[in-house]
Amino acid sequence: MSKTIQQVLSMIREQGIRMVDFKMVDIHGQYRHVTIPAENFSQEIMTSGIGFDASNYGYAVVEKSDMVFIPDPDTAAIDPFCAVPTLSMTGNAMIIDSPANRPLPQYPRNVIRAAVEYMKSTGVADTMQILPEFEFYLFDQVDWDLSRGRIAAEVDAGQSYWNSGRAGLGVVVPKQKNYHIAMPFDTSYDCRSQMCMHMKDMGIQINYHHPEVAASGQYEIEPQLTEVVKMADDTMAIKYIIRNTALAHGKTATFMPKPIRGEAGSGMHVHMLLLKDGQPVFSDDSGYAHLSRTAHYFMGGLLKHIGSLCALTNPSTNSFKRLVPGFEAPVTVGYATSNRSAVIRIPAYAKSPDKRRFELRNPDATCNPYFCYAAILMAGLDGIKNKIDPQTQGWGPYDVNLYHLSEEEKARLQHLPTSLEEALDALEQDHDYLTAGGVFPQELIRNWIGLKREECRQIAAIPHPAEFERYYAL
Repeated sequence: MSKTIQQVLSMIREQGIRMVDFKMVDIHGQYRHVTIPAENFSQEIMTSGIGFDASNYGYAVVEKSDMVFIPDPDTAAIDPFCAVPTLSMTGNAMIIDSPANRPLPQYPRNVIRAAVEYMKSTGVADTMQILPEFEFYLFDQVDWDLSRGRIAAEVDAGQSYWNSGRAGLGVVVPKQKNYHIAMPFDTSYDCRSQMCMHMKDMGIQINYHHPEVAASGQYEIEPQLTEVVKMADDTMAIKYIIRNTALAHGKTATFMPKPIRGEAGSGMHVHMLLLKDGQPVFSDDSGYAHLSRTAHYFMGGLLKHIGSLCALTNPSTNSFKRLVPGFEAPVTVGYATSNRSAVIRIPAYAKSPDKRRFELRNPDATCNPYFCYAAILMAGLDGIKNKIDPQTQGWGPYDVNLYHLSEEEKARLQHLPTSLEEALDALEQDHDYLTAGGVFPQELIRNWIGLKREECRQIAAIPHPAEFERYYAL
């Protein structure tokens, strides 16, 4: 339901709001913000916006870098973490032009909106709904040190198996045995319930929360299927809520894909479906797993472009420490029903036509959600446009556990990139599907690749503690 400026002004009056906070998004997918006193908020701000320097947000713009941020009243919600009553809004970045402003093409929210408009122009669908699963760790302590004489990182979670010698009350969880474990071992239940209540208050509907596999404080919160632009906004808000609620409970939250060696990594599996005029596009009782030919073509597009997609869906060097065999993370390019070892899984429990869907299992929450979801949509639409059938391409369906194949059998399969550098190489070679319709500007892709290659270079130049173990005495 759309909000008007008058409704926002009424919220400010009725809720005793003293500050209005504008949350903007940088190229990496982190919030930046500017705050004004509530009495300064007006209709003019909704049209003229708040000025900012786009170059400080990581955007290499051809135009002058001075931009304006235009708040979207639909995103107005009370920020539960501010002592001073604060109304929060996100929105869109615009280029200052005469006679009218125009969207900054590189700004993440503008990219996902452009992807939706491109989808509508194809006639395939008018709505994309997605459901990301948010896996994360809650630690009681985290420290790291990259000083000249010390390279170290240390985390602790009170219930973890490594504290069995000093826990005192025996409330410890064995390694990799945390899945759905109950209290007293589920030590963050109240913290997560509070997270979900904050999400509900901000208009985000939640399916459930629960402990995940890793014993060292891994959990999951799953929202409900939501329209893709709103879910991109909600993804930012969910991460914000999880981090701030954790701090309020004396914990620290991380979405790092692989923070602990030997424990399960944290992904962000993305479920998706398309609708046209309110009717499901992906449902067909006569198709494999009750999915339509269009759904299969969409999957084919994802699988064809999965290497380059990883540069946007898994954009950290740490991402590829999760994408290894043995921890329920996918490594094989393929699709299957109820099979977590393939990169695309079709959930057998989604039986009603309006819920039939599949999930892409490789993404993680270090991504910029606007870029991630837009890229997924563009890859799928390319599959539909070019009728890419995943079965004829040899990508499945795989109804066996791909982790248990022989080495000879595995060698015949296609696999995900094994490093961020490899994914960036793929993006350099394969990005025409992203630039279709002008959705992803060429300069954004070039800028992204340059920024991420510099990250890789910097990380590669840092000695690793494991290298001391391996090479110190040679």
